[in-house]
Amino acid sequence: MLNLLIVEDNEKLRPALKAGLTATNQVRVVHDTPTGEDALEFCLTGDAPDVILMDVQLAGIMNGIETAVAIRRELPRLPVVFYSIQDDDAYYRDFRRAGILSHYAYVRKSNYLLPAMIVPLLLDAVNGRSFIDPDIESRVQEVRHKDENAPMDLLEPNEQVVARMLAQGLNNQQIASRLGFRDKRTISRINGQIYTAWGLNDTAADEKIARTRASLIVHSGQLITWNDDGVPHVLNKRGEWIEWEG
Repeated sequence: MLNLLIVEDNEKLRPALKAGLTATNQVRVVHDTPTGEDALEFCLTGDAPDVILMDVQLAGIMNGIETAVAIRRELPRLPVVFYSIQDDDAYYRDFRRAGILSHYAYVRKSNYLLPAMIVPLLLDAVNGRSFIDPDIESRVQEVRHKDENAPMDLLEPNEQVVARMLAQGLNNQQIASRLGFRDKRTISRINGQIYTAWGLNDTAADEKIARTRASLIVHSGQLITWNDDGVPHVLNKRGEWIEWEG
């Protein structure tokens, strides 16, 4: 019998799920909660469940994807079955960035809420398999393609302004002055956020390289990645990384 943690913020659905899954005699619900924060606390301070059934939209600060990442940081590959009715780019973006590879399923809430359909997903996750609803996978890839071809969309408005000034060749002091900041270190911190959003962390230690690459991304209007040999690549329409010729 599987020890299950249910994370669901709908106060009517959560007890219904608990009752339905318990009735299968294959699952023992050891805890249920509406928030990711409480789920994390439960997993880290007590006996961790065998598997988690988790909505992506939750009542607390963390969503389900963020909660799973926090839990699996301490309990690697703890099985999780996600479900969601929300068709939100932010959730698909979080899932892609989470790097979850195994011991999981991600399905649409409207298609997989019957206990008879949930239990096989739980068992597969426990056994190390992975499953993602084809519609969700399609949306994840759609968001990935959108992000990788619209790098400015990955930045907050103030970061976009700084990125454009950086691409004009302004130094931190000049940018800070134009934007009315007293401390140019604020611009350094914003630069760091830009580098993180665009995957330039590996070169952030060398400010000149990071600034040059960020400038190229601004001017090209597409996300560019550099391999270990310093060769730039961009994503083509087929989702393939090809060498960028500038």
